[in-house]
Amino acid sequence: MLRQAIWIQSPKSILANNADGGVVIRNGKIDELVPLGKQPNSHYDIKFDASDHVVLPGLINTHHHFYQTLTRAFPDALNKALFPWLQTLYPLWAELEPDMLASATKLAMVELMESGCTLAADHHYLFPAGMENAIDVQVDVAKSLGMRAMFTRGSMSLGEKDGGLPPQSTVQNEKTILDDSARLIKAHHQRGEGAMVQIALAPCSPFSVTTDIMKSSAELAKRENVRLHTHLAETLDEEAFCLKRFGMRTVDYLESVGWLHDRTWLAHGIHFDDEEIVRLGRAKVGICHCPTSNMMLGSGIARNNELEAAGALIGLGVDGSASNDGSNMIMEVRQALYIQRLRYGSANVSHYDAYRWATKGSAAVLGRDDIGEISVGKQADLALFKLDELRFSGSHDPLAALLLCGAQKADRVMIAGKWTVENGHVVGIDTQQLMAEHSAHAMRLASKLLTKKSG
Repeated sequence: MLRQAIWIQSPKSILANNADGGVVIRNGKIDELVPLGKQPNSHYDIKFDASDHVVLPGLINTHHHFYQTLTRAFPDALNKALFPWLQTLYPLWAELEPDMLASATKLAMVELMESGCTLAADHHYLFPAGMENAIDVQVDVAKSLGMRAMFTRGSMSLGEKDGGLPPQSTVQNEKTILDDSARLIKAHHQRGEGAMVQIALAPCSPFSVTTDIMKSSAELAKRENVRLHTHLAETLDEEAFCLKRFGMRTVDYLESVGWLHDRTWLAHGIHFDDEEIVRLGRAKVGICHCPTSNMMLGSGIARNNELEAAGALIGLGVDGSASNDGSNMIMEVRQALYIQRLRYGSANVSHYDAYRWATKGSAAVLGRDDIGEISVGKQADLALFKLDELRFSGSHDPLAALLLCGAQKADRVMIAGKWTVENGHVVGIDTQQLMAEHSAHAMRLASKLLTKKSG
């Protein structure tokens, strides 16, 4: 069914060239860029006055853990580095149930959309008994919300008894992991332009999976032409683990298991040396920069400029809501701008760099060339922000002000030509009810662990 064409007219500012008069949206795509003071050349049915709005391409989140919205600011995990933080939270996460995951996924996606995000990649790797259909649960939520998603079928196969970090109840064997991965690709992975749901394969990390599952996941991903994802080089502890267990650094390990290529993207990517950066760039590996999480856990600062100059693809991610404690993409763009300036200086990182990482860069990291920019023929994924709060009063450059003055919420969001956020809220969602249900699940999850400990 053909949709009505919309002229988003005369924005206050827009992150696009030669489009100061706005954009025409037709059948879910960007049909025309309108220069300043001009009328569209093509027919349109509806005119939306964007004179109070700053228009961005939809922001793209390339790494998250939706389930972690249930364990934000968890007392026992405060003030810890990555490894002890994980060891504290793994037993809690092992108690996850399908209805908890559904609620956590819905809340995270709503929170992301309201911050201007139009596509989110979620890394789910917890499949204890009863959670075998976790990804199917998440796909249903994404479809109900009308948001694009890349669901990565995570895995953990190296438990505590074999020298890994995860508890044994969260570990699966190789056949179970691969069979379910193949099933999910067949059931849910959409290919080509405009895909709403995609699947990638995502062994969790070098310290939670075996070498065999890294290799076999790479082989399956190659056969099925899907992407690969994992955590890598997030902390020096991880580097030490790889040296001790595998006798090599993280990038050497990545190459040894068949992952050093352009279908791979890595979360964090902080502790690479100069030679490793050259190799990652040559292979066109994607790196998801997660500034807030890296600051919260004290992990370090990714070397975005060197990685990008070498040819690596740079995107942004909010990471899990237990290490970020939020799911806000426009705030993450600001954090990326500031922490990268801390590394390189203010003259060497601009707000345009941060926007690029969050849009076109993130799209490339996820293997997409149909989203991430406002240009003719691309998918109509847009985020519209107002500058009508006290924080913006007196600002002069609207695009810079969104980040420098600390925007937190989009006024409108469009995905595939359809408004999914209006007046700052996801269409059709009772926010108070969602929060009440989600909070109840969070309390029940915590109480399950307490009951288990006391029993």
